[in-house]
Amino acid sequence: MSTSNDRGASKPADPAGVHPLDPALADVKFLTVAEVAGVMRVSKMTVYRMVHSAELPAVRVGRSFRVPEKAVHDYLRGAFIEAG
Repeated sequence: MSTSNDRGASKPADPAGVHPLDPALADVKFLTVAEVAGVMRVSKMTVYRMVHSAELPAVRVGRSFRVPEKAVHDYLRGAFIEAG
């Protein structure tokens, strides 16, 4: 005879397919738009424009964006110019 005590015996499927301890995401540090603006010394609107134009990759979380810290560093490394 089975009991109704089996609740929670199986874990619900993760809709995103990402395990919370996924090693690929474990070390990613995300920055808010305000933090990115501070690091780059630009306005938040400039960061939003960069995100919307795909110049800077970002993840949407609810109504906010989060930018991987590495993406900011990569962008800045590529933006350096040689002055004459």
